Amino acid sequence: MAEGLELDKRRMRESFEHATDTYDAVAVLQREIADRLLARLEVVRLKPQVILDIGCGTGYDARKLMKRYPRARVLGLDIVEAMANRARRNSGLWRRLTGRGDFACGDAERLPLAPASVDMIVSNLALQWCDPRTVFAEARRVLRPGGLLMFTTFGPDTLRELRDAWRAADDAPHVHAFIDMHDIGDMLIHAGFADPVMDMEPFTLIYASVMEVMRDIKQLGAHNVALNRTRGLTGKERFARFRTAYESRAQNGKIPATYEAVYGHAWVSETEAAHSRDGFAVVPVGRIGRSSR
Repeated sequence: MAEGLELDKRRMRESFEHATDTYDAVAVLQREIADRLLARLEVVRLKPQVILDIGCGTGYDARKLMKRYPRARVLGLDIVEAMANRARRNSGLWRRLTGRGDFACGDAERLPLAPASVDMIVSNLALQWCDPRTVFAEARRVLRPGGLLMFTTFGPDTLRELRDAWRAADDAPHVHAFIDMHDIGDMLIHAGFADPVMDMEPFTLIYASVMEVMRDIKQLGAHNVALNRTRGLTGKERFARFRTAYESRAQNGKIPATYEAVYGHAWVSETEAAHSRDGFAVVPVGRIGRSSR
């Protein structure tokens, strides 16, 4: 992972665990981006049998996937056990009706799945809490030939007003760092994916006060969890400088918070070789001579 982006996973788990009960009440943007991501499946002809939702949170995306693909088995995975348990409860009726959904606690950087066992991976706004290179390598490992990875994350313009306001208070990193979508596209290619497509969409949320911005971030569990973050309490004087700087960016008396939503998808080639445990590539005879996607 790039310098400055190393994350404290223990702190991240704690932040989202504490936010389990408040997350759904404030995750309006997260659901909107999820809907826009899943709408892109309208033009995808793939008929998956197994779908993995990485960073499933409280289960919103997984429930949508169960309804869109009622014959598929949907597995929701989240690094926070409390979130996975909440997703399981929230999806209880649909799971009982179909018997095809389940949720588990697991790390996107070490997927607890066998190689070539999944047809589709969907991940909404979880990648920014991981090392993308490792996640893409794991996604590539568990996807079958012809499989699809679809995801969203946040780009560098996210919370720019918040970041700039803190810079007026001190030089310490207070806001999570985000990776540029062009770098993410390069990481997909490096991981062995074919035909990566990346695009971006800006959103601006409007708040009545700076404290409302801070409250939403806290209730989402989206704290700065970088290993190089400042430890300890922020003094009243520094916080006052930060608040004044942020309030100076008000628009018509309202406080803006910008988010840069990044969308991406990529395929595993249909002719991709499978790898046996002894390290030798195994190519089915029927695939010899076929062109890639």
